[in-house]
Amino acid sequence: MDVICLDLEGVLVPEIWIAFARKTGIDGLLRTTRDEPDYDKLMRYRLDILREKRLRLQDIQAVIDTLEPLPGAIEFVEWAKSRARLIILSDTFAEFAGPLMAKLGYPTLFCHSLQIDADGAIDDYCLRQPDQKRKAVEALQSLNFRVLAAGDSYNDLTMIDSADEGMLFCPPERLVEERPDLPVALDHATLRNLLAERLA
Repeated sequence: MDVICLDLEGVLVPEIWIAFARKTGIDGLLRTTRDEPDYDKLMRYRLDILREKRLRLQDIQAVIDTLEPLPGAIEFVEWAKSRARLIILSDTFAEFAGPLMAKLGYPTLFCHSLQIDADGAIDDYCLRQPDQKRKAVEALQSLNFRVLAAGDSYNDLTMIDSADEGMLFCPPERLVEERPDLPVALDHATLRNLLAERLA
């Protein structure tokens, strides 16, 4: 049986931190895993900015509530669930993802969580486990699932490389140049075709 594992932000929904950066005018929050492969370094940088600007979880959630899935994403999710098991493997946080999962029809999501203080500020972030995307793929394979994976950024590479079939979706040009071995889809129709060709 096949399982499709997808990244969330940049594949099915807009990048949350970019949307928040644009809303607040804080250019420093435009940085994502496309720019900084070290996830811990990136998150420490983000949390420092939030503390400096006295921004709380509810400020980010208010922006998330305004976001919609990327064009074609809802139809793609419906198709994927009709052809295989679909699991979203994301480095987002449970406190962020709820409204977006509702708009996508509640696909299964594995992600991280946030530590919130009494005033609603984000104190810290808590990984489900380090390198959870790769470990989730390997766990599924240990149960005799065949895994197809797609993501858009550096933090998706261990998931993609561990999968039986891996591909990139709308990646930065630098990543395309660094990984010419990986198929690339620039829209959901192409991603659907790439997956359909590889589904058992």
